[in-house]
Amino acid sequence: MNQQTKWSQFGVLITVFFFWGFVAASNSIFIPFCKKFFQLDQIQSQLIGSAFYGAYFYGSLILYIVSFLTGTDLLNKIGYKKGIIYGLLISMVGAFALAFISGSGNATFGLVLVSFFIIALGFSLQQTSAQPFAVALGPEETGTHRLNMGGSVNSFGTLLGPLVVSFMLFGSVSSANEASIENIQQLYFFLAGLFIIAAIIFAYAKLPKTTSDEKLEKSPKALLVLLIIGIVFLPVLFSDLVKEATGVSKAVIIVTSLITILLILFGSMLSAKKNPQGWGAMAYPQLVLGMIAIFIYVGVEVTIDNNFGALLKKNAFGGYDESHISHLVSLYWGSLMIGRWTGAISVFNLSKQMKKIMVVVVPFVAFGVILLVNIIKGNDVSDFLMYPICIAIGVLAFLYADERPVKLLLTVSILGAIAMVIALTTTGMVANFAIMSCGLCCSVMWPAIFALAVNGIGKYQSQGSAFLIMMILGGAIIPPTQGAVIDLEGAADTSVHTYTQLSYIVPLICFAYLAWHAIQTRSVLKKQGLDVDAQVAGGH
Repeated sequence: MNQQTKWSQFGVLITVFFFWGFVAASNSIFIPFCKKFFQLDQIQSQLIGSAFYGAYFYGSLILYIVSFLTGTDLLNKIGYKKGIIYGLLISMVGAFALAFISGSGNATFGLVLVSFFIIALGFSLQQTSAQPFAVALGPEETGTHRLNMGGSVNSFGTLLGPLVVSFMLFGSVSSANEASIENIQQLYFFLAGLFIIAAIIFAYAKLPKTTSDEKLEKSPKALLVLLIIGIVFLPVLFSDLVKEATGVSKAVIIVTSLITILLILFGSMLSAKKNPQGWGAMAYPQLVLGMIAIFIYVGVEVTIDNNFGALLKKNAFGGYDESHISHLVSLYWGSLMIGRWTGAISVFNLSKQMKKIMVVVVPFVAFGVILLVNIIKGNDVSDFLMYPICIAIGVLAFLYADERPVKLLLTVSILGAIAMVIALTTTGMVANFAIMSCGLCCSVMWPAIFALAVNGIGKYQSQGSAFLIMMILGGAIIPPTQGAVIDLEGAADTSVHTYTQLSYIVPLICFAYLAWHAIQTRSVLKKQGLDVDAQVAGGH
């Protein structure tokens, strides 16, 4: 293992972290635009996220299946460097496809979905390669710190994504009615070019051909479960076709798939408890609970934002059209950046007192960056002046939890649930702030859930990590579930409290589950005699 972090090489590596955040967060602008441009209902518009996050699952699953059948870890065979290069080239194909489609004059929503799926398929390969690569570029004990720095760069991408895409779509027009999908052609040509440049840089950069020497652990029962989940999710991607063929509503299709996937995972945990043979990492209840929690966490992080545009169109919440929501969307993703930058403080070898000072200072510095970027974009940030109150509450929560995973996850989950109750019972900027502040809550969930899930699973660490990453699938199915609630609302509904607002009961349920997960996982780990208070830094 390397004794010193190779910072120049790591600097090259973290460029891909930026891409992931930039594209994922830009969906929150692209979704309401596509809803209007293609005349979609809310469920259909959420299929952009379904295609995007579904590709992460299927990409990881394909890698696992190939490795299982060949008995050789495919990424281990080609090396993490080549894995990233191939992933960048796949994403390049998707970006070029979207650019050509948007400029053809014959764009269809189906082709847009295929393009997003290809981009994210490349991201799946990049992420599966880049995360262990980051750990390998230095001492093992500081590997988590490098991942946190990558997460900080990723979060900066999430801040810029909505602002840049909003400018490309609406910057040169006076209203959303005049915007055209052709406006994004240059953006995705540019993005495709960046993917090519990044691939060339990686190809010629003096990066080590790093691989893992971990033995591939086969787990046929776990593979079967993942295959079944992949099959159960397919009707969500093709909900329009399934509806035409069966007459079953899209809402029923999506909710049925969601419930079935959760039942499969809980059932697997019970089955593995009776006979752990053949389950691999899934023989450990904390890992399966972690898979469910990652599924819920990614789902809630994505659904809050992806459906936010529909709420902001309501007069009671500002009456914004698609061309004027980027500053609010950027504040949500900026809130995630605030938490992840705060978590990255652990990268530096600070005294305990200085660390606490930085936990107070860094969030407000990050907020200053959010303001600056929005001002440069030309957005009105006067609405943001009261938001530091939310940041202060987040800082107190971070100090109270002190990076203890159970305490941290429980605290931010409860705060997230409280924020959703406020959003459900108020209107205007109070409700909007409550929703955006959930970015602070979500920002530190990934490392907390991850740390608890892999605690005590021994030789299955690598496999368990792969299973957890697959559960990004939650971002593909929970947002359309919330969209199904929104679609209950009639187009002419002008009442203050609408189904669009009521739909935020879905994130409320998610936060409540995550609070239960923290308590339940603590109980499971204590029964195994494992430490549940090991500190964990934020970011992913």
